[in-house]
Amino acid sequence: MKLIFIGADHEVTGSCHYLEAAGKHILVDRGMEQGINPFENAELPVQEAMIDYVFLTHAHVDHSGMLPQLYARGFRGKIFATQATTELCDIMLRDCAHIQQQEAEWKNRKAKRHAGSEKHEAPYTMEDAEGTIGLLVPCDYQKIIEVCPGIRIRFTDIGHLLGSSSIEVWAQEKGIQKKLCFSGDIGNKNQPLIKDPHPTRDADYVIMESTYGDRLHGTDRPDYISGLAEVLQKTFDRGGNVVIPSFAVGRTQEILYFLRKIKEDRLVKNHGNFPVYVDSPLAVEATGIFEKNIYDCFDEEAMELVRKGINPISFPGLRLSITSDESRAINFDETPKVIISASGMCEAGRIKHHLKHNLWREECTVLFVGYQSVGTLGRNILEGAQEVKLFGESVDVRAEIKALQGMSGHADKNGLIEWLNCFEKKPERVFIVHGEDTVCTSFAECLRHEYGYDTYAPFSGTRFDLLHNLLEYEAAPIAREKKARAAVANSVYARLEAAGQRLLTVIRNGKGMANKDMAKLADQINALCDKWQ
Repeated sequence: MKLIFIGADHEVTGSCHYLEAAGKHILVDRGMEQGINPFENAELPVQEAMIDYVFLTHAHVDHSGMLPQLYARGFRGKIFATQATTELCDIMLRDCAHIQQQEAEWKNRKAKRHAGSEKHEAPYTMEDAEGTIGLLVPCDYQKIIEVCPGIRIRFTDIGHLLGSSSIEVWAQEKGIQKKLCFSGDIGNKNQPLIKDPHPTRDADYVIMESTYGDRLHGTDRPDYISGLAEVLQKTFDRGGNVVIPSFAVGRTQEILYFLRKIKEDRLVKNHGNFPVYVDSPLAVEATGIFEKNIYDCFDEEAMELVRKGINPISFPGLRLSITSDESRAINFDETPKVIISASGMCEAGRIKHHLKHNLWREECTVLFVGYQSVGTLGRNILEGAQEVKLFGESVDVRAEIKALQGMSGHADKNGLIEWLNCFEKKPERVFIVHGEDTVCTSFAECLRHEYGYDTYAPFSGTRFDLLHNLLEYEAAPIAREKKARAAVANSVYARLEAAGQRLLTVIRNGKGMANKDMAKLADQINALCDKWQ
C-alpha cells in the first residue's frame, strides 16, 4: 500500500496524488498547473491506461484540468466525484479544451512567421474532454461507497466550492486497513451561498492543503458588501468601469450575491440601476448549476432568501454576455458599469480583452477578488506592474488596482488548524501539500512544534509505505529551469552523439574511396575539433 506525491507539492497548483492499494492504481485529482511552478512534477509510476480510478475533490482546473489528457493517454476507469462536481466538470473541461485548442492555434499562426518554429499541439482535444465527462460517477455527500473489494470512499462537504469535498478512503490490504483523508481545498468560513466546511473525525493519514498556511484573512466576517460598494461608488463617480477578474465557478456567483444586496439596499448613490455584465459563457452555465443544487449545497442564509422567493444571485441590471459580439459591445458602452469576466488570474479568456480596454484608463478600477498565483498576469498587476503585455502589445497600467481583502475560498491558517483539530485522535502522519514552497515548510513546522502533529511536507516523487508508516523514498526538489536546461543539453548531446555515429558509418563506408576525398573529410573534421577544443 503506497502513496506517491505527484503534483502541488511545495506548489499551489497541479494537484495530484497516486495511491496504490488493494491491487488498484488510483489518482486523487489530476490538476492543471497554472502560473509559475518552480519544481518539476514526478511522472506517474504507471501508464495512464493502468489507472483504475480517479477520486476528484472538486471541479477547479488546478484539480481537474488534466483529466482529459489522462483520457487521451488511455485512461478508461471511473472518476468518482460529487453530483455538483460532475455537473461543473461537464462545462469546465469542455471550456478548458476549447481554450487549449485556441491557444495552440494562435501559437501556430504566430509560428508561421518564423522559419523553423515547432508546431504547438494542445494537450488534449474536445473529444478527449467529452470522453472524460462520460467517465464521471456522481456521488452523494456522506454516503460510503464501495468502489471495489478493499477500497471504500466517502465525500464530505469541505465548503470551498459548490460540490467541493474532502475524501475519506478506506484501503485494505494483507488483512490491514488504513484510512486516509484527502482534505481537498478547505473552505473559508462564512462564505456566501455555500455551507461551511464539515469536519472529519478520524483518519490514519491526512493529506492536507496549505494555500494560506502562513497568513490570516482578518476579521471573522469581513464586510465585503461595504468594501465593494465603496469601490463602485468611487469608480462610477470618476466615470470609470469596475473590471473584476473572477473565477467563473464560485467567485462570480459570490460577487453576484453581494451585488444583489448592494442594489437592494441602494448602497451606491446617483448611478441608478448600474449595469453588471457577466462576460463568460462558462460563468453563465455555472450560475445555472448553482441554481440547480441549492438544496444540497446552499447555506441557511441563502436558503432563507430562496424560501422568500428571492434568487440570491440575480437582480435588475444583470446582463449575461454569451457571444463574442456581445462581449465586444461591452467596451463600446460608455455607461459606468461592472464587468465580471474570467479567468480569475487573467491568464486566458475574455478578461484580457477587458483589461486591454480599461487598464490604461485612470478613471477605471481593476478589482481582484481571489488568489493570484506567482507568475500570472493577475499577480503581476496586483504587485504593481507599470506596464503589461496583452495580445503582443504593451499596455500602461493607469487604472486603480484594488483587492477585496480577506475574500478567499480557502481557509486561512487558523481555519486550517481548526479543521485539523477536529480529528478526535491525532493521525499517524499529516502530509502538507498544495502551498507555496516556504508555506508548506513553515505550516508543517507550526503543526509539529505547536500542536504536536507528526507532519511532513513532501516534494514531488516522494513515496510512502502506508502499511508500515515508513518513508520509502524522499524525493529532492528538482528546479524546473534546471531540468529544462538539462533536457536541452541532453537533447543537444544526443543529437551530437547521433551525428558522430553517422559520421563513423560514413567513414567505414568510405573505405576504398579516393584518397583525395577522404583527406578532405579528415581535414574538415580536424578543423571542427580544433575549433571546439
